[in-house]
Amino acid sequence: MSLDFEMTNVGLMSYCLGLEVKQTDDGIFISQESYAKHVLKKFKKLDSNPVETPIECEVKLSKFDDGIKKDSTLFKSLVGSLRYLTCTRPDILFVVGVMSRYMEAPTSTHRKIAKRILRYLKGTTGFGLFYSSSHDFQLT
Repeated sequence: MSLDFEMTNVGLMSYCLGLEVKQTDDGIFISQESYAKHVLKKFKKLDSNPVETPIECEVKLSKFDDGIKKDSTLFKSLVGSLRYLTCTRPDILFVVGVMSRYMEAPTSTHRKIAKRILRYLKGTTGFGLFYSSSHDFQLT
């Protein structure tokens, strides 16, 4: 390609579109740590206590929940921010997908679960995807 186009080598990629890339001999680690911290700051959860799981076990959600109806604009913004994080965070993919179902008319119960996801992010901002360069592939 360098024969047809003028190119400049700027070194290894380290940051692109909110994705942080760390390249080593062992593999490539992709995360969104700074974006996760930005989301926590935006929704005022930087000082919250972290939790171990993004959702409690056996939680039953419904569109017809008895909770108090909340403003959908803030909820949509929160879920949208969390959806962008799912490209490097498969651990929150399921619960964010579930929360996406209730964006039209969220209740206090839905908002409580969304806040729990933020508390989970608080303790796991450094999580991401590691692509190993070895030939011994394992899902961890």
